[in-house]
Amino acid sequence: MNIELRHIRYFVAVAEDLHFGKAAERLGISQPPLSQQILALEREIGARLFERSNRRVELTEAGKLFLKEASDILGRVDSAAALAQRMHQGQIGEMKIGFFGSAPFVDEFQQLVFDFRKQHPMIHLVLQEMPTYQQVDAILNGRLDVGFVRPLQPKPASIQSVEISRERLMVVMRSDHPLALKAGDISLLELVNEPLVLYARSIGSGLHQKIVDLCRDAGFTPNVAQEANATPTMMGLVAAGIGISILPASLERLSFEGLIFKSLREPKAQTAVWIAKRWDDRSSLVRQLFQAAARLKSKDDVPPAGSKDNPKRRQSRSSK
Repeated sequence: MNIELRHIRYFVAVAEDLHFGKAAERLGISQPPLSQQILALEREIGARLFERSNRRVELTEAGKLFLKEASDILGRVDSAAALAQRMHQGQIGEMKIGFFGSAPFVDEFQQLVFDFRKQHPMIHLVLQEMPTYQQVDAILNGRLDVGFVRPLQPKPASIQSVEISRERLMVVMRSDHPLALKAGDISLLELVNEPLVLYARSIGSGLHQKIVDLCRDAGFTPNVAQEANATPTMMGLVAAGIGISILPASLERLSFEGLIFKSLREPKAQTAVWIAKRWDDRSSLVRQLFQAAARLKSKDDVPPAGSKDNPKRRQSRSSK
């Protein structure tokens, strides 16, 4: 059976008006072609759908039954088209987002995710915690749409990123540690003989190498006493006296009894948070999230009214 969608639309229009002339005018065609299309539909079905006379047009019993089903078909087609359009416009769908373990403590991560969910209530967000380099692999093979990552060295050419936050690195130690009693910031050189508890290099957070490079720039090789895969584990090891650690300032929000955070003095002692995607990604949802990230960063880069300086990068609001 070869019934086209236009045949169904023509039939419904005539059935609603019960007048070929009015239906033709509403459809924007002349009456003879409309009559011919209805006849063709009836031949295809093998049943009369209308009783016609010089005075009136009425639906047959077969026509009444066909009208109900035809109206449902048109409704489903219109609904499918509307859904496809909303999907194209980024109003519905699913987005798979990766994030490293401490990203939820960063203000900008919280704001972007909160605002996006508020603006797109029909979007299902699938959030997956994983280290930075695992996120990159997942983005490149399509298992993630976007990722919140630490800076990549080197960054793959097929990855596009926008920096959303920059924050100080801070020394984390027991409150009874001698450096905890020192006033002011701490210099890296004061850590020469200190055992360090760092993120494991194997999880690919980028922070391990960052801290090693900072220490080498200061003129010494860090004494890495212990590596750990998770922030709470690291802080627990510091509390147990295994060593001190160096962590982003946003993690000072974690309440861990007996530990204190002190800023590092070196200007390069900072890290960033990026949002990353594939360069060739054409998803409307991904584009909208990236645009929101760019607007957020642009807003944060504007100095307060009356400020005389114009810093290229802001410090995280959680920095002390």
